Amino acid sequence: MEQAAGNLGREPELVFLHNPEHSLREATAHGQEVLAEACAALDDATAKGLCAAWGIASWDPSPLVSLIDPTVPRPSVLMTRAGLLVGARTLDAADALTKAWGLSGGEVWGMSPFGGSTSDSVWARIDPRVFLRDGGRLSRMQAAFRAAYHLPRVGSVAVGTDEPAHLGELVGALAGEAEERTIEEYRSLLRDRSRGQPA
Repeated sequence: MEQAAGNLGREPELVFLHNPEHSLREATAHGQEVLAEACAALDDATAKGLCAAWGIASWDPSPLVSLIDPTVPRPSVLMTRAGLLVGARTLDAADALTKAWGLSGGEVWGMSPFGGSTSDSVWARIDPRVFLRDGGRLSRMQAAFRAAYHLPRVGSVAVGTDEPAHLGELVGALAGEAEERTIEEYRSLLRDRSRGQPA
């Protein structure tokens, strides 16, 4: 972080503990202690002014749920996968971490709303507009992006692109309103389906 601050000419706005579930696989007996120490180190770095805030970015947050207790410092941001291709286990884990840390909507971010690529064949087979109240005025990709804000509930969604027009299209999607009942029915179906499958 000191090097990053030197390169930027100021402290970073936000530093993520990236995919801690990978490191914790190797420290299963002491996972809670390892996670608490990592969070405490970032909390200390923030207090020392090495960064303005810190967070956790997790592709699979489910292993973290059992490791959170009042001794684990609270991150400023939790970022996890979001969108229609995220499974019930990840959605439920994100909700559990949000609750355990007392995070509000703006402190929970989503990533990878298209599961990797908008050109994946799944997007030609489904129509995400059913998850919106007036989805007919948006494209399928816009609807998938807008639905990602509710799967799990997040305040921001991170995407990557090198096409400014693509970003403009996604910003336009924010005018869409989610059909909450449909989102809840979808989550219920995901949970029912995951009960019959191995974790």
